[in-house]
Amino acid sequence: MRVAILADIHGNLQALEAVLEDVARLAVDRMVVNGDMVNRGPNNPAVMARLAQTEATMTLGNHDDLMTKWVDRDPDLPPSFFEDPFWEGIGWCARQLQRAGWVDAFRRLPMTYRVDQVGAPSVLISHGSPRHYREGYGSFLSDEDFSEITEMHPADILVGSHTHRPMERTWGRYRILNTGAVGFPFNGDPRAQYLVLTLKGGGWRADFRFVDYDRKGALKAFQELAYLEEGGLSATIFFEEMLYARSLLVPFLMWCEEWRRPRTEESWVSFKASLLERSQLVEPTV
Repeated sequence: MRVAILADIHGNLQALEAVLEDVARLAVDRMVVNGDMVNRGPNNPAVMARLAQTEATMTLGNHDDLMTKWVDRDPDLPPSFFEDPFWEGIGWCARQLQRAGWVDAFRRLPMTYRVDQVGAPSVLISHGSPRHYREGYGSFLSDEDFSEITEMHPADILVGSHTHRPMERTWGRYRILNTGAVGFPFNGDPRAQYLVLTLKGGGWRADFRFVDYDRKGALKAFQELAYLEEGGLSATIFFEEMLYARSLLVPFLMWCEEWRRPRTEESWVSFKASLLERSQLVEPTV
């Protein structure tokens, strides 16, 4: 049996198409889209329409849920969040999906998905961890956290996404895997990344896939669909995240907090300049 697990597409249609072609060549038995299909990138309705043409099972990611919260003006989000021009990129994506009729689909998505095959280790898939979609599996997660997760949600293999970085780790008898990101990798490698599990000899073999795709077309879509023009500074930062294949939004927000700077274009220019000066921002050559 072979299972493809892809996640964090984030509205990157070109990356999704390349991964689906790769998945088709592998002739997988099951495909799971592990959350964050939308937001960040510009082609959100097209991504959802393309996924609807497959037989994939989908789980809920934090960005998918954010689209419903934005549309609902959810009280879990502060009122200032909807009024702050910095976040207009998120509002742009939410309105795009609402007009296309996709928002209600996110409300029906499960948080987890299990793969239970007789005689094989059990697999539990969730966008973050099973206890929260923002708790991603990474080197930063402590042994105590893994212990609590495995006790609360028993499974032999835990598969997550969310951090946009592929990872494999063992804790005791448990394996913890991170799929990496299809649309917005944060490990410096711009290729679309996903995971394939193959059941062989009573165990699951993990194959981390790295797929070339039309990055120029994906970046060009930011302008062609007026996302950069209408989405404000957050859309610009998302564009740069795809360009550099690294996380920039959260570090920028932390920098603004530390230096008591407003989240403005001028602050972004200063923040980016500081990264360039320290050679911490290099466009990938892959």
